[in-house]
Amino acid sequence: MNNYIDAAAFGEMILCADAALHANMQAINELNVFPVPDGDTGTNMGLTLNNAATELRKKSFSTIDEAASCVASALLRGARGNSGVILSLLFRGISRRLKGLETAGAEEFTAAMNEGVDAAYKAVMKPAEGTILTVSRLASAAAAQAAGSGSDLETCLVCAIRVGDKALEDTVNQNPVLKKAGVVDAGGMGYLVILKAMLASLRGEISSADSAVSYDAAEDSVVFEDGKVDVPEKNIFDTVYIVRKSSFDVNLTPLRLYLDSIGDSLVISDDDEIFKVHVHTDIPGQALTESQKYGALELAKIENMRTQALDKLAGRKAQSTDDLEAVDKELDELAEKQKNGQAEPENDFAAPAKDYGVVTVCAGDGMAALFRDLGADGIVTGGQTMNPSTEDILREIDRTPASTVFVFPNNKNIIMAAEQTVPLAAEKGKKVVVIPTKTVPQGVSALLSFNVDEQPEQLVADMTAAAGNVHTAMVTYAARDSEFDGHSIHAGEYLALLDGALLGSYSSIPTLFKELNWAINDFSPEFITVYYGADVAEADANEAAGTITGCFPDAEVSVVNGGQPVYYYMISVE
Repeated sequence: MNNYIDAAAFGEMILCADAALHANMQAINELNVFPVPDGDTGTNMGLTLNNAATELRKKSFSTIDEAASCVASALLRGARGNSGVILSLLFRGISRRLKGLETAGAEEFTAAMNEGVDAAYKAVMKPAEGTILTVSRLASAAAAQAAGSGSDLETCLVCAIRVGDKALEDTVNQNPVLKKAGVVDAGGMGYLVILKAMLASLRGEISSADSAVSYDAAEDSVVFEDGKVDVPEKNIFDTVYIVRKSSFDVNLTPLRLYLDSIGDSLVISDDDEIFKVHVHTDIPGQALTESQKYGALELAKIENMRTQALDKLAGRKAQSTDDLEAVDKELDELAEKQKNGQAEPENDFAAPAKDYGVVTVCAGDGMAALFRDLGADGIVTGGQTMNPSTEDILREIDRTPASTVFVFPNNKNIIMAAEQTVPLAAEKGKKVVVIPTKTVPQGVSALLSFNVDEQPEQLVADMTAAAGNVHTAMVTYAARDSEFDGHSIHAGEYLALLDGALLGSYSSIPTLFKELNWAINDFSPEFITVYYGADVAEADANEAAGTITGCFPDAEVSVVNGGQPVYYYMISVE
């Protein structure tokens, strides 16, 4: 039985949890019942925890206090989406309780688990039961009760998991949406995946060496050393290629997530003109096809590592290509630097030169240009399907030369990550105020009311009020088949949402706009702005705006090329 854990054991538990979460990422994502494409729970939790695993691999620690502090700091900075932020809060509380300790026994560690739960509940404005909060609370309470009865740490974790599993099963009864879909809470499942991996690590059943999974690059599967040859069974094609970007600021985050889902050993490096990819996959053609959405393919090298290994075993010379030897070498060097923590982007800090600054989150060249024209100092690329991390937002805050920086998240799943920057920026002498905008049109309206001559309190009131006066309609596509809120939805259909609520699923855009106009009519609009996305032609956008004008002849209707992904149209109604 294990009575105490030290820094090394705690670090190993986190590394194993990272691997387990990665392995279960898609299963967790599939629990998301809302049909709109989004930054899924498994992806957000996985990216968040992997940030901690990356930091752990860089250092060694003499106390569990130091290891837990490293994990908490990395999770805070890497938190993505609400689920990632809650995960970071759970471990922040653990770190606080373990402060000053060299090792932790059952009582200390279970008390730390409960302090993590307290931190998470306090940070969430309206805690909802039937979520990760419920599962972590009940599991941690069971662990503490076992510790109070004299159980060792291993037994305490067993009790936590037993109760946590029951709590997860019950989430389907606590949340009407989950009950209708017949699924359990995705965040709760992610939490238990982590807890179970930590227990398996503590027992010595798994190790990070055996189950190493990372979003950073790993070694090639084919190893020719000391007469040993590893014959890969999956992801057998070593794929390296160069793409010339369609624009200098093209966002590669969705591509990273896609390539990581179809392979491993992923490394992407880029500059203003090109990006270079190294990935092991069984479907290299699909990797190339997806990458061409971001630019023009220039060079490619694809090698079958399995046949190379078999040739080597048979004493034959393994076939290879040398068209991109220099690129391959460069990517290998980058992978090594990433492992050693030498390839992270620099975080520039601009000393305050003015009272106020603005950082806003959006996606699309047109939206970014609009926010800059309205006075935004920093643009964080992200939004639906690609939630930026706390560190991403903090980086733009650091670069903003102002004493007080107003942040517009423009997505309800980014607000919590933005709020985590407040104490981090304060450490550097900057005040951050998050205006809780839930949509990009709300952010535009709030920034339009920005007046540098006002006091901070009045500014917050004015911008919050301006955002609250905006109704936002969204037109996107169904990411999955679903029965949701009385609608039978099929993947690929057009979806209309109004202020976050699903209006319906449609097979054609004209039918959708007809129904959408009926819903908008309730607001008696005076100003309507149609932001059209990257996949919409200008003529189609003008036609859609024409239908709106026909329904609301007294309203001022504008059309703007937002260039946003995911949403064909974002419509601001005031």
